[in-house]
Amino acid sequence: MKVIAVYNIKGGVGKTAACVNLAYACAKSGVKTLLWDLDSQGASSYYFNVKPEVKGGTKKLFKTKAISDLVKETDIECLDLLPADFSYRHMDLFLDSEKKPKKQMNEFLSRFKDDYDVLFLDCPPSFSLVSENVFNCADVMLIPLIPTTLSLRTYEQILEYVGDHKKLTLKLMPFFSMVDKRKKLHVDTILDTDNRITGVLHTAIPYLSIIEYMGTQRAPVGLFAPKSQAAILFDQLWTEIVLRARLNCR
Repeated sequence: MKVIAVYNIKGGVGKTAACVNLAYACAKSGVKTLLWDLDSQGASSYYFNVKPEVKGGTKKLFKTKAISDLVKETDIECLDLLPADFSYRHMDLFLDSEKKPKKQMNEFLSRFKDDYDVLFLDCPPSFSLVSENVFNCADVMLIPLIPTTLSLRTYEQILEYVGDHKKLTLKLMPFFSMVDKRKKLHVDTILDTDNRITGVLHTAIPYLSIIEYMGTQRAPVGLFAPKSQAAILFDQLWTEIVLRARLNCR
């Protein structure tokens, strides 16, 4: 099972929309896919029309052995959801109280390896003990970046953290998100990526109103607007990720 985290320290960069649509693209290809909504706000859970609640909260979640008691089916074939819970806002405290606090998530996710091929993590926008667990358990970290100076700065902070922890083996894959080509700064920043960012994915996701309709449709874009530019680009982005990470998911 490959673990793909969608993460950024900064919020408001299109992280959840990317995670939901990429998980959909993965499942659509027939790959058994699980998405874990790690954000206590529960946006991914909302998009899949699943109540953001885990019975017993964070502590019960990590102690539960039977994954069938945790996972919810979505309306999409091959795609299941481990929903968010408001108690996740205190997950750091739980992890810190356990032995090997930075490896708790790795142990927990091992329970799913026989049932799923790819597991997506929709991560909260912060740097915390939860984030450190994500760095330890992810095979690939997708990092959505708005093409602005502050957004690129957060990527530099992620690079610095990974550089300081030599045992980490995850692949970092930044990509541009919420791109507005009417803004000169966005255009100039993307053109300057060769000097600023190594390994940025070629596919960029523009700022499109159809993506905002995910909130009213409560579904990935590809489900309610399969011929839209957004749906096509998310499929294209997923194909690029599969090829770059050499995932056996096509």
